[in-house]
Amino acid sequence: MRNLFLTLTVLTIALATGSSPLDAQAPASSAPQRKLGPIVPSFGGVFEVPDATLLPPKDQDLKLRFDVNVGAEAGELNMNFDTVARYLNQHALASVPRERLKAALIIHGTAGKDTLVNDEYRKRFGKDNPNVKLLDELKAAGVQIYLCGQTSAARNLPRGVVAPSVAFAWSAMVAHMALDREGYVLNPF
Repeated sequence: MRNLFLTLTVLTIALATGSSPLDAQAPASSAPQRKLGPIVPSFGGVFEVPDATLLPPKDQDLKLRFDVNVGAEAGELNMNFDTVARYLNQHALASVPRERLKAALIIHGTAGKDTLVNDEYRKRFGKDNPNVKLLDELKAAGVQIYLCGQTSAARNLPRGVVAPSVAFAWSAMVAHMALDREGYVLNPF
């Protein structure tokens, strides 16, 4: 009961003063800055971790596939696409040889709309699509990008309105099965 009283007192003071009880714990302007990487230059900023003891292996192929089924808000970058860029950039910054890094992006569900070319996206949502540049940079970095064909049909996303950097898979399930057989591990988050 005493702990509850103390907690309520601290919260009441915080609300009254406009401060947060966590403000005292926040470091003073020494927060680390994200660093853009060499593989996807405009996206996927990462933090350096000088104290890391578990580092990525440099002597094996690192093949990771990403499943993205939730779209971003209209006009916003899909941060799940950006995660693919972070994967590539963080491993490059950890000195993993570029030829060892492989990635695949499987897109379905509401995320399908984030693959639209800018003109079509603007027609449908009244805003520019910031994801096109990211998808182009991922493709240039060698990422295999697949839109689920079932999503394409169900959500009116035919080839003519989807970014050229995006290939079509019969389905997301087929893409996962095929990439799994090629040794691509599913990213767990």
